[in-house]
Amino acid sequence: MFIVPVAPRPILVVLCLNLMVNKKGFTLIELLLYVAISSFLLLVISVFLSILLQSRIKNQVIAEVDQQGVQIIQIITQAIRNADIINSPTQGVNSTSLSLNTYNVGNNPTVFSLNSGVVRMTEGAGIAVDLNNSRVAVSNLSFYNLARTDTPGLIRISFDLTYINSSGRNEYDFSRTFYASAAVRQP
Repeated sequence: MFIVPVAPRPILVVLCLNLMVNKKGFTLIELLLYVAISSFLLLVISVFLSILLQSRIKNQVIAEVDQQGVQIIQIITQAIRNADIINSPTQGVNSTSLSLNTYNVGNNPTVFSLNSGVVRMTEGAGIAVDLNNSRVAVSNLSFYNLARTDTPGLIRISFDLTYINSSGRNEYDFSRTFYASAAVRQP
């Protein structure tokens, strides 16, 4: 066996051959294409996340208004059902406040009224209690006495509840009208 010595190649020739065989870089066109596709994907993802955030906020606003409205309706209708007499409004009259006498003399009169967008309940000589929070405002509060002669009192309640939009953003705009009726229980 003979070993044949190989003549060393010049380093410049070796480098040129390696560059021609191993193309591991990007051309300018490929690089621009990748940047454009990446930018488009980022834009689509950011628009999707923005829409998702807006709808989450809108759902929270709707839930807040619904929860506050149902709470106010429940408190007022429960007070009417537990009442003995309706002081005002009188039969066939519409009013912005409701006055009731209950079987508990210490709570007489129980009064519901509207003051600067807040529904307030006052029992007897006690202090007024706000029935809604500061994130919503009540308007057009109405109590209509539907009772007839020789029947227990029947009150129809209606009001508008609006989310207070201090930022001016569209997703914070929401309003709903609530209606309910309740009758005084006969002893």
